[in-house]
Amino acid sequence: MLPDRRRFLTGLALTGLSAPAFLRGAAAQGLMKTRLQLSWIPNVQYAGEWMALDKGLFRKHGVEVEWAPGGPNAPAAPVVLAAGRADLGYTNWFPFLDAVMRGNDFVMVAAVYPRNPLGIISLPRKPIRRAQDLVGARILAQGATEKTAVDATLAIAGLPSQWTQVPAGFSPEPLLSGQGDGYTAFSTNQVITLENMGLVRDKDFFFTRFDEMGFRAFGAVLAAPRAYVEKSRPVVVGFLRGLIEGMRENERDPTVAPRLAVQRYGVDFGLDLRQQTRQNAVQIPLTKYDEPGRPLLSLDRELMAGVMYDGARATGRTNLPDVDRIADFTLVAEAHQGL
Repeated sequence: MLPDRRRFLTGLALTGLSAPAFLRGAAAQGLMKTRLQLSWIPNVQYAGEWMALDKGLFRKHGVEVEWAPGGPNAPAAPVVLAAGRADLGYTNWFPFLDAVMRGNDFVMVAAVYPRNPLGIISLPRKPIRRAQDLVGARILAQGATEKTAVDATLAIAGLPSQWTQVPAGFSPEPLLSGQGDGYTAFSTNQVITLENMGLVRDKDFFFTRFDEMGFRAFGAVLAAPRAYVEKSRPVVVGFLRGLIEGMRENERDPTVAPRLAVQRYGVDFGLDLRQQTRQNAVQIPLTKYDEPGRPLLSLDRELMAGVMYDGARATGRTNLPDVDRIADFTLVAEAHQGL
């Protein structure tokens, strides 16, 4: 568990920075409070939140946001939600689905990344560009989420699950030293690490997202207990409205959120401004569907009931709940109304 000093109120790091006036007066304004659990450390991945906090966009829609960081030493968001220590939380598709199938009455509220940044880094000596290339490969993979992504990719392609998982951390260096044929990574993280080492993508290394190999799944799923959504719908809609506007502000000027992450919200985590700036540039296109006209944060029922459930079944998950029971497709639509 991260120390209490790394918990943040209304997104401000406790570093002696004075709170903006709109936050100092939040209690007096009668704002509706919500508690948000991040899935990772407070970096530029949460650019929409940082922009919304910095510009008072959550407050504009009547919401005060208290948030807590995630990370390798923090409990997963579904655990925090189940314990009642958060109202909203970021997780990924399979952890969310598994939590629901274990009896947690959670609802998917939104998805930040309809195009998932998770994929495979490989080297010219053994490129991994298609599902077929995974068969027989030694893959450096961090954990259950990454293992499941490889298994699902193979199963959807009708290929045998013949590959070897090599335990890995969050650095791609073991791949460079020959400890595996591929390395599970994010286009918004380890790919940038290799670029900063002077390596050139599609020449010195390759990166292919799992959704390009046939396995589609939302990234950065926002979930909440059903009881909270039913009781506090105006709060959830207000939060989504602030986030949508924050994401739009981030797209208008992608240089601001990296500075906010490095200098304020993630100041305790040693973030690098150059890396955060590049990460923000890479992630913005992933927040949009390939198909034009789909709103930010929206959930695609057909995608979920189709290839996302196909992936779940391919990895041995059976008796899947009805999609409309585990996702509320109306919240994001309501949030966009009037913006």
